[in-house]
Amino acid sequence: MVVEGTFRGRLITSIVATAKKLVPEVVVQEVQRYRAYGRDERSLYLKIRISNGLGFTNPKLSRVPKTARSFLFVCFGNIMRSPMCQALLNRELACLHNAQFTVVSAGLNAIPGKPAHPWAIAAAKELGIALEGHRAQLLSPEMVDQADVIFAMDYHNQVQLLSRWAGAKSKTFFLSAYAGEDFRPLEIRDPYYSGLEGTRSCYRVLSACIQNLVRALSDEERTPLSSGELIPPGHSGRAVSR
Repeated sequence: MVVEGTFRGRLITSIVATAKKLVPEVVVQEVQRYRAYGRDERSLYLKIRISNGLGFTNPKLSRVPKTARSFLFVCFGNIMRSPMCQALLNRELACLHNAQFTVVSAGLNAIPGKPAHPWAIAAAKELGIALEGHRAQLLSPEMVDQADVIFAMDYHNQVQLLSRWAGAKSKTFFLSAYAGEDFRPLEIRDPYYSGLEGTRSCYRVLSACIQNLVRALSDEERTPLSSGELIPPGHSGRAVSR
């Protein structure tokens, strides 16, 4: 019995190792992502991915209505991406005249009261943003109802959001639609496991997104910024590379 069990274990290990060599890494990652969703979320994820993959929908081309005045940014824990977007958009909107906006951020899995991640605080400071006073808040039905526009960062945000509030589909957008032509991914991935440099890179993308969003809202006819370009806060002149 011991010999048989040992042989069976070795056979399974061998099969798994062979499968990993034959199956592309992207497929393995996709299976892992699928399994990470809850049972009720998996069908929604597949529907969204198939629709995007076949070209029935293209989130990168979606734009928010210029009449939008209430913006909600969501991410996983509300300690890195979404609070930075909230702070960036508030700073940019302060330069617009005769317009009233509401900007909120929240996490789909946030621990209420948790401060911003240390990497987030450090990377934000380099862009002139202070996140030391930020405290995470959990996404609520009231926030969803009151928002004209909801920005998600990745598929996980989108799936969790729409699985809980299906009625928010028409006002949910991917922020990467405003990232510029040099940023091809649809998702702006969570830098939680990417260190300070990964957070800096993420925040450069977020900064370009927010500046391009404000340009669109203010009808500025300018070439969209790329993720490698930044404009000093309060300035509408030529972008500078960093």
